[in-house]
Amino acid sequence: MKLTFNKYFFSLAVLLFVTEVLIALCVTNNFVRSYFGDVLVVILIYCFVKSFMNLPVLPLAAAVLLFAFTIEFLQYLKIVEILGLQNSALARTVIGTSFAWLDLVSYAAGIVVVLVVENLLKKV
Repeated sequence: MKLTFNKYFFSLAVLLFVTEVLIALCVTNNFVRSYFGDVLVVILIYCFVKSFMNLPVLPLAAAVLLFAFTIEFLQYLKIVEILGLQNSALARTVIGTSFAWLDLVSYAAGIVVVLVVENLLKKV
């Protein structure tokens, strides 16, 4: 695996990151904050990794989904409390503190978006 720089994916990652920050800071709608943000976060992670590594779509998408599911499972285990980080706003925001089954659905939906868009781009 060779490190590369893909400005297209990096630009998308930056745009998605800014969108996530704006959602966190400005949006009060619970659906957008809870579910749309989770759809976007897996797309953000995918784009960020693709910015620096030219990996095949399906293995990377699967790895990102597995990573997101792992973080959600760690929330179920209350990992923030186990690590003694419950007073850290950063840890609570990045890792999260509450498990939700619908978050797993949101992550899967985000990966479906990645796969559909990648497939469409391959045809162009």
